[in-house]
Amino acid sequence: MLRAAIAKDVPAIVRKLKALALAGDTTAARLLLERTMPPLKAAELPVPLALPDGSLAEQGRAVLVAAGAGQLAPMQAAQLLAGLGALAKLIETDELAARVAALEQRHGNP
Repeated sequence: MLRAAIAKDVPAIVRKLKALALAGDTTAARLLLERTMPPLKAAELPVPLALPDGSLAEQGRAVLVAAGAGQLAPMQAAQLLAGLGALAKLIETDELAARVAALEQRHGNP
C-alpha cells in the first residue's frame, strides 16, 4: 500500500535526492548510490589458471603464486584453495574406505 501511495511522487523524490547529492549532501549521495549501483566486488568472471599436474600441494602453491602475482583476485584464490582442500578430503575418504575394505576382506569380514 505504501508503494502505491508514493508511486506517483517517486520521480520527484529521486530528482530531489539527486539535487541534494550534487549540492554535497553525502547522505543523499550514499542513499542514491546504494540503491542504484551494485557494490564493487572482485571480478566474478572466471580467470583461466592451468594448475600443474602433480600433488595437491603443488597445485595449491600454484594458486598462491598466481594470487601473489596479481593473476587471481584474493577471493578467487581462496575459492580455489577451498576446492583443493575439499578434493583432498574426498581423496582421503576414498583411500580410507579402500583400506578398510581391504582389511575386512583380509580378515574375513565382508
